[in-house]
Amino acid sequence: MLLPASVLAAPAAATNTVAGAVAGGDQSGMPGIAAIGTGVQPRPLVFGHRGASALRPEHTLASYAKAIVDGADYVEPDLCATKDGVLVARHEAFLSETTDVASRKEFASRKTRKTIDGDTHEGWFVDDFTLAELKTLRAVERIPQYRPGSAAYDGMFQVVTFEEIIDFVAAAAAAHGRIIGIVPELKHSTYFASVGLPLEERFLSIIAAHDYTRRNPLEIQSFEVANLKALRARLGSRANLRLMQLVITDKVRPMDVAAAGGTLTFAEMCTPAGLRDIARYADVVAPPTRAIIPLKKDGSLAAPSSLVEDAHRAGLRVEPWTFRPENHFLAADFRNGPDTARNEAGSIAEIKRYLATGIDGFFTDDPALGRKALAG
Repeated sequence: MLLPASVLAAPAAATNTVAGAVAGGDQSGMPGIAAIGTGVQPRPLVFGHRGASALRPEHTLASYAKAIVDGADYVEPDLCATKDGVLVARHEAFLSETTDVASRKEFASRKTRKTIDGDTHEGWFVDDFTLAELKTLRAVERIPQYRPGSAAYDGMFQVVTFEEIIDFVAAAAAAHGRIIGIVPELKHSTYFASVGLPLEERFLSIIAAHDYTRRNPLEIQSFEVANLKALRARLGSRANLRLMQLVITDKVRPMDVAAAGGTLTFAEMCTPAGLRDIARYADVVAPPTRAIIPLKKDGSLAAPSSLVEDAHRAGLRVEPWTFRPENHFLAADFRNGPDTARNEAGSIAEIKRYLATGIDGFFTDDPALGRKALAG
């Protein structure tokens, strides 16, 4: 695999290790890379959300490369299954917003309507395409009205597989001489199982087959519960591994709970008792940022909730999602102009407010700004 030139450049703010990424000694086994957790004090981790998705089309090698150059500790591939069972990086099964599929006449007949995880879309979906067919598509920016700079790269990059991402991250780690974690999310697990494309066995086979994922930091995410419990049973507690329970705060059920006729809601999972239950199978709880510091009616930040303290008391790390650098996504306290404008200073200031609550890491669409927030 060819590396973009940018990934070979030294990141301006990167450290030599992923501080506090895993417990134990050196797991990397990579020449010239220091032992994990040595040389610097643990600090909150920066997760490149879909790469550096504020600056490059999400889930492309360009987005991951930019995140790594800008100092992300981990990069995030969301994983979906193709018609022929290959795990690829897409934020969701719906392809219409992030690829040029709608302009491809040869795939016009594939347009359909599906409801997945409660959301109904009309368009094109990953599981109706083979990998070879997906490789003919090109990625586009999901929200070009907010990210015209990223949209300038539309049409340049392919959909990539999970295995391609692992190889790419391993190559980047070797080039930079620092460990780079991977934080994959298993998307729509119940849905993919229902169409005969379960994700988990494919995922386990891939991480077992790659030396990099056997040795280096890996945090596995899901909004579902049963798959994380099954992964814990299969993988145990490894020095390089964490499991991350994604949550929202609404009174809705995880999809696997709903499919099984259970009653557990995300709101219940975010209570002290619910967090203690999560800690029995996971290491991390990942709520939306506004669950940690809610918004007032005027859009400004209110007082912090007790979620971080409650989670820490249960023995969980707290790694919220997602900080975005445009005014539209910022709390009113930090906006400085038009809704669509990029606001770097505001994003840094907002992240600092959340860091003060004691979070252990955070997802950001712009890892360089996350690093600046950590630098003080």
